[in-house]
Amino acid sequence: MKLLVVNWQDRMNPHAGGAEIHLHEIFGRLATRGHQITFLASGWRNAATREMLDGIEVHRTGRRHTFGMRAPGYYRQHLSRQSFDGMVDALNKIPLFTPLWAGRPVVLLVHHLFGGTAFRQAPPPIAAATWLLERPLARVYRGLPVQAISSSTADDLAARGMDSRRITVIQPGVDTGFFAPAARESRSPRPTFLYLGRLQRYKRVDLVIRAVALLRGRGVSATLLIAGRGEHEGSLRRLTARLGADDQVRFLGYVSEEEKRALFRAAWANVFTSPKEGWGITNLEAAACGTPSVVSDAPGLRESVRDGETGLLVPHGDVALLTTALETLAQHPERVETMGRHARGFAERFTWDRAAAETEHHLRTAFGIAEGVTLCRH
Repeated sequence: MKLLVVNWQDRMNPHAGGAEIHLHEIFGRLATRGHQITFLASGWRNAATREMLDGIEVHRTGRRHTFGMRAPGYYRQHLSRQSFDGMVDALNKIPLFTPLWAGRPVVLLVHHLFGGTAFRQAPPPIAAATWLLERPLARVYRGLPVQAISSSTADDLAARGMDSRRITVIQPGVDTGFFAPAARESRSPRPTFLYLGRLQRYKRVDLVIRAVALLRGRGVSATLLIAGRGEHEGSLRRLTARLGADDQVRFLGYVSEEEKRALFRAAWANVFTSPKEGWGITNLEAAACGTPSVVSDAPGLRESVRDGETGLLVPHGDVALLTTALETLAQHPERVETMGRHARGFAERFTWDRAAAETEHHLRTAFGIAEGVTLCRH
């Protein structure tokens, strides 16, 4: 197959997150299987306008807030004459409405929709624009094949008027070879909790900081490590200072993949308190390292954690119950280890090779390409 994938960002973008990891893991594997993959995404300061990445030819145009306007023109000028078998429109952030300008078969790939949660992340004008632009999804993408990364996302799409019979759920994977328990005991001797991800307002990292600060009043000594960067970091640092938790909370900034793995291995639990996600790849990465997760009982997240088995689900926004969940693990290290073993077994069910193979089959079916025809048309 010869495919064009359109997404707001590629994995090298400073703002890249789980969605970009997912796309490159999947389509990088399809590239190694002989498919020709082109990726159209936004750029950033000093970014190359074209480069090969994971076997994918990446084209960049515009910036984060102008990509939606620049992508159609760039496509018409540089890519429209190529004989793509089809386009994969990866809906992440604001819809690109490719059926209106692509002129070729389109498959919609959806990580998650923001809906009302946009108002928890962005200033009101941008949040309102995001919310409004999601409204015509069912009309613009009517009748097209859709790939969702979770049942929660599929349900959200169906609730917005998309035909559920056209939605295929293909869950992400995790590299269980790289993300794996350490050969020797690596768990921190002191109860240590970890948030790893972008520091955006809607991720609600403030809930974790408040819970860890409350642990001290319950006589529990614990540390919170926050790995990642984002525009909300300053607010989170100020909250930590106001709560008198500077000696409990450490901001680590950007970490490498090797550092990320070491943090997962050392943590007593990965903590993720977003109100809504497509899936929660960090939950699986932690699980693969033998570490349970404490997460909001929210769409997407509740699919990547089994309550009481691989981690704990907590009603979103309930700081008291979140504190109790962390206290339970801090006082019962044997439960951390038991959940960690179950989490590793759960993670082993999800591989990127499986996700890539299912995606390949789905796209072949959607674009009418017979199985066994691997090389693209030129």
